[in-house]
Amino acid sequence: MSKISTVGNLGDDVRSDCQVTFELTESGGQIIDLQSKLKIMYGKSITNLASDLLKFFGIENCKLTIIDKGSLDFIIAARIEAAIKMIVDTNKEYLLPVLKENLNATKRDDFRLSRLYLPGNTPKLMINAGVHKPNGIILDLEDSVAPDKKFEASFLVRNALRNVNFYGAERMVRINQIPKGLDDLKYVVPHYVNLLLIPKTESAEQIKQVDEAISKIKRDNDNPIWYMPIIESALGVEKAYEIATASPNIVAMAIGLEDLTADLGVKRTAEATESFFARTRVVNACKAAGIQPIDSVFSDVSDMEGLRKNVEISKSLGFEGMGCIHPRQIQVIHEAFMPSAEEIEKAQRIVDAFKEAEAKGLGVVSLGSKMIDPPVVKRALQTLKKIGNL
Repeated sequence: MSKISTVGNLGDDVRSDCQVTFELTESGGQIIDLQSKLKIMYGKSITNLASDLLKFFGIENCKLTIIDKGSLDFIIAARIEAAIKMIVDTNKEYLLPVLKENLNATKRDDFRLSRLYLPGNTPKLMINAGVHKPNGIILDLEDSVAPDKKFEASFLVRNALRNVNFYGAERMVRINQIPKGLDDLKYVVPHYVNLLLIPKTESAEQIKQVDEAISKIKRDNDNPIWYMPIIESALGVEKAYEIATASPNIVAMAIGLEDLTADLGVKRTAEATESFFARTRVVNACKAAGIQPIDSVFSDVSDMEGLRKNVEISKSLGFEGMGCIHPRQIQVIHEAFMPSAEEIEKAQRIVDAFKEAEAKGLGVVSLGSKMIDPPVVKRALQTLKKIGNL
C-alpha cells in the first residue's frame, strides 16, 4: 500500500483551496510544512489545525505538506482528512462545529424556482454562493467531479454542509448514480443536508434503495431529507410516475436534457421540440403525484434573452423551477417564473371567494357562476405565496 497521498487543487487560477500531501513515516514525529503567502497572518492557526487533525487520527510520525491558496478551516480540514484516509483505515470523522444556520429543516412545499449547481471539489464557488439568493444550492458529487477526485470531494461537501453559510438556500447534494450514490450518503445524511438529487433515475427500486440506506445511517437530528430524482433517459421518462410516487420523501422531480437527448440519439436544440414529449410526460407525472416538476438547466450562460424565453416555455408546460449553472441566471429564472399581473389578480379573487365561503360556513366555493375546486384554490394560494401576499 502506498504511504503517500496528495489531494486538493493547485494552480495559478486556484483560490480558497489548498493542496495537501501526506506521507506516513517510520520515525521523526510530525513534520508540518506549510507554504502560504498568508503564513505570517494565519500560519500558526493552520499549523495548529493540522496538528489537531493528526493527533485526532493517531498519526505520530508523518510529513504533511500544505500548499495554501487562501483556504478556510473547513477546506483545510477536509483536504487533510481525505489525504489521511487514503492511507489510514479509520471510521473516525474530524468535524468542526456546525453553524446554527445549517441546523434548519426545509418544507415539502418550499419554492424551488432555482437551484444553483456547484462542483463538489471546487470550494471557491461554495463560500459566497448563498449571497446570490438561489432557492437551493446543489453541492455536486456526480458529473462535475472527476472520477479520481470524488473521494476527496465527499469530505469537502460534508464540511460545506456543516460550515458554509448558504444564507437560507436549501442545502442540496447531487449524489452519484445508484448504486455508487449509496456510498455518498454516509457523507451527507448525518450532516444536515435538506434535499438529495438522485441522478439518472430509471426505477422506483432505486429510490427505495436510497430510503433503505438512509434508514441505516445514524443521525443526530430528525430533519426530513427530501428527494429530487432526475429523469435523464428514455426508460426514466417511461417510468416517470412510478418514480414520482416511489417514496413519501420525494418533493420534486427534475429532467436532465443533456443526457436524455444523448440517450434518444438527437441533438438538443434551443427550440426543444426534440424533448417536448419527455418534458410534458415528466410534468404530468409530477402533477399526478402532487410534487414539483423541475426543468433542466439552460447551458448558455451568456444568453439571458434565450434563458428568459426558455423559462417562459418551461412555465407554460407546467414546470415550477429550473436548474442553473451560473449565478447570473438566478434573477432571470425567478422573474420569469413569478406569476403575471393577470395571474395574481385571478388568484386573489379565488382566495377572496374561498375566504368568504369559509366565513359563511359554505362547503362550496364559487366565483361568479363557476364552481371552484379545492385544487384550484390551492394553486391560487401558492400563487399569492410566491409574491408574499399570504
